[in-house]
Amino acid sequence: MTIRFEHISHRYGSIASVTDISFEVGEGEVVSLLGPSGCGKTTLLRLAAGFETPDTGQIIHGSDILSSATKIVPPEQRQMGLVFQTYALFPHMTIIKNVMFGLHQQTKADIDRAHALLAEMDLSDCRDKYPHELSGGQQQRVALARALAPAPKLILLDEPYSGLDSRLRERVRDQMLHALRLSGTAALMVTHDAEEAMFMSDRIIVLKEGEIEQQGRPIDLYCRPKTAFVAEFFGEVNRIPAIGHKGQVKSLFGTLESGLIGDGEPAVIVIRHEGLHVSIDGQESKAEGVEAFVQEAHLLGRSSLLHLSVPATDQHEELHLHARIPGLNSFAEGARVHLSIDPAQAFVFPNGKNT
Repeated sequence: MTIRFEHISHRYGSIASVTDISFEVGEGEVVSLLGPSGCGKTTLLRLAAGFETPDTGQIIHGSDILSSATKIVPPEQRQMGLVFQTYALFPHMTIIKNVMFGLHQQTKADIDRAHALLAEMDLSDCRDKYPHELSGGQQQRVALARALAPAPKLILLDEPYSGLDSRLRERVRDQMLHALRLSGTAALMVTHDAEEAMFMSDRIIVLKEGEIEQQGRPIDLYCRPKTAFVAEFFGEVNRIPAIGHKGQVKSLFGTLESGLIGDGEPAVIVIRHEGLHVSIDGQESKAEGVEAFVQEAHLLGRSSLLHLSVPATDQHEELHLHARIPGLNSFAEGARVHLSIDPAQAFVFPNGKNT
C-alpha cells in the first residue's frame, strides 16, 4: 500500500473543497484525479503532499498516519516527489545539479542514479546546460528526473503537461509513463484531460463538486459510466430524449434496455459521436434508420465530424446531432442520410439526473 485516503473532507473557510473522499494508490500504480476546474483535484494533491490539513478523515501510508485533523507529517518527511505545472527548476543550477538537488548525501551511487535518469529521459547531452536553454518538453523531463532521483514511494503530478503543445505532450507523457513503470514508482496525477487520464492511469477517479462521481479502470469508466456526467467527460456526446416502457426506454431510434427507468418516466440516451452510424441509399442494403440531413461536414484529419438535423415529426421535435466518422467524408451538405446507433456506446439515464 502506498497511500490511502479515508473519508477526507476539507474546507477553505466556509466553502467545501472536498467531501468524504476515500481511495488508495497501490504500489507502482498510476491513479488520476479527473474532473473540471474547481472539483477538488488540486486540493487532494495538496492534502497528499502535506500542504493542506484535512478537516476530517486521515491520509495513511502503511500503518503511519500522514495527515489528520490533529496531526500532519511535514512535506519533506513524506518521501514523495512533486512535479508542478511550472516545473519549478532552479534557474541558476545546471540540469545535473537540478536533478541531484534532492540527493542530500550525493554519494557515487546517487550521482550514477542522476546520470542514469537523465539518460532514460534522453537528456544526457543537456546535463551541463541551464533550464532556460531547454525546451518546455525537456524541462518537463528534467522535473520528472529530479522527482524520481530520491526514489520516492509516490510522485504527485499537478497537470504536468498543460504547458506543452499537443504533439509534444504525447511524446513527453509516453516517456514519463515509461520512466514510472521502469522505476516502479506510484503516481497520483491531477488532470482535466480524459484522454490523458486514460493513457496514463491504472485507475481514474472522476470528481464533481468535491465528491467522487465514479472511480475504476479506464475501460470501466468509458464503457460503463454510472452517470451522464462521467459519460460526457470521456468524449463528446449527443442527447436523445426517451421514455421508460416495461424495463426499456423508447426513442426515435427504437428501444434500449434499462431497468432503471419506470414506465412513463422521461429519460435521456447519451450516445458518443462515434456511436452514431451514418449511411446513404445504396451504401447499405436499404439504408435503414432514422432519416436526417447533413448540415455541415468538417475534416479533422483522421476523422470527419458531421452536423446532422433530424426533422421534427408529430412524435418529436427537431434534433441536432453530431457524428464522427473515420477519414474523409463523402457526405455533401444537404444530403439525406440515415442514422442508427451502436448500443455499446449508448447510455440511458433518468432525465434531469446528473445531466
